[in-house]
Amino acid sequence: MGIINVTPDSFSDGGEWFAFDEAVTRARVLVAEGADILDVGGESTRPGAAPVPVDEELRRVIPVVSAARATGAQISVDTMKLTVAEAAVEAGATYVNDVTAFRHEPELAGFVADRDCDCCLMHMLGEPRTMQNDPRYGDVVDDVRAFLEQRIEFAVGEGVRERRIMVDPGIGFGKTLGHNLELLRRLDEIVALGFPVVIGTSRKSFLGRLTGREDPHDRVAATLATTVLALERGAAVFRVHDVAPTRDALAVVTATLRPDGA
Repeated sequence: MGIINVTPDSFSDGGEWFAFDEAVTRARVLVAEGADILDVGGESTRPGAAPVPVDEELRRVIPVVSAARATGAQISVDTMKLTVAEAAVEAGATYVNDVTAFRHEPELAGFVADRDCDCCLMHMLGEPRTMQNDPRYGDVVDDVRAFLEQRIEFAVGEGVRERRIMVDPGIGFGKTLGHNLELLRRLDEIVALGFPVVIGTSRKSFLGRLTGREDPHDRVAATLATTVLALERGAAVFRVHDVAPTRDALAVVTATLRPDGA
């Protein structure tokens, strides 16, 4: 899953793909590098990020979604707003990636069900402006798993077909460094829910803390390390900024894990 942040303030690439032409070029590059899904988002969810008005999010996202269809990749819209999801699906998106797992606007679940879209339900403690203010858990893996079970139950109850659901433990979304590492270490317990697991560690700040790399662009190697660990523990989808090196790493690990090595 290649990331296209059509935002001025995302933590890693804010402003890089904000203009329409740059975003569409980025979509083509990511698909050429091997992206199967393009995740287009117009509202930053970095810690402390301010909400974006619906009209502005629509202005940022919909033209890019429409143009990105020509790449042949599946188009995902990264939004928590029903109005934005409706317009994005009309423009060609078939996947809704909601970081609130249908808590912000519960009616979004019914829309996903009616349109038979794929969706990703992610765990986040609180909301972006406050999620990193002293996050606490009893047991982070047990708590995240219980949350995802509850949100899956809600989505299915609203008519979303189970085969359309993926889950994301929300690395970095209301978690300390220790919480993130524990989730990666015990990711198989999230995989055991029986739904494809999306993992999103790409260039995140906890990798900078571990490596001393302050510039997010210098965290590609660290991202690849977490990608390899997540694949071994059963993750199915990798949401990344750097598609080409991720595909290479996944290809090598997949071949290594196969008994015949091919």
